[in-house]
Amino acid sequence: MAKRSFDLCAAALALLLLWPLLLALALWIKLDSAGPVLFRQARVGRHGVLFRIRKFRSMVDDPAAAGPKLTLADDARVTRCGRLLRRCRLDELPQLLDVLQGHMSLVGPRPELPRFVAHYPEALRAAVLSVRPGLTDPAAIAHLDEAALLAGAADPEQAYIERILPTKLRLQADYAARATLWSDLGVLLRTLRALLGRRRRAAQRA
Repeated sequence: MAKRSFDLCAAALALLLLWPLLLALALWIKLDSAGPVLFRQARVGRHGVLFRIRKFRSMVDDPAAAGPKLTLADDARVTRCGRLLRRCRLDELPQLLDVLQGHMSLVGPRPELPRFVAHYPEALRAAVLSVRPGLTDPAAIAHLDEAALLAGAADPEQAYIERILPTKLRLQADYAARATLWSDLGVLLRTLRALLGRRRRAAQRA
């Protein structure tokens, strides 16, 4: 109850404070490329229930733009503004609405596509899906550069399933077993530090 109350209050406050930024990002997306502002996709939620996640659209809205289900570094399908949105994780901000609706939490295992959940070992599947998925979690922090790691793979989806997914699942199951309101606050702070550190490194390279 404490976690859910925190999620509701924090998500509502964040939306109240960030609405000018959300409006500006929506306008930028609309001006940058043709297509809807939001991207909706079926993801697996708590206890395996499907829901449609919200994201700011960061890729071209073109059915002919074929490619893997995973987004890779330097992916040609990513729009100009989408590169900044993804690098700073701003494309995830609309998921604050998913938190308010009860589909997600601020902190929890990142919700996966059904095709990848099908590869979860049964024991880890039960643990990971026992809690609401979240905007961030320890596994997401550990894999901030996942797109770059997969970019050089001959088969990015298979590489994700075999090399990255097992590590993510162990971290997510461990989170689910130990999660408290205080640990969630710690994860949020670690996420902020990781994103700021990533932005500083990108600025130094530029």
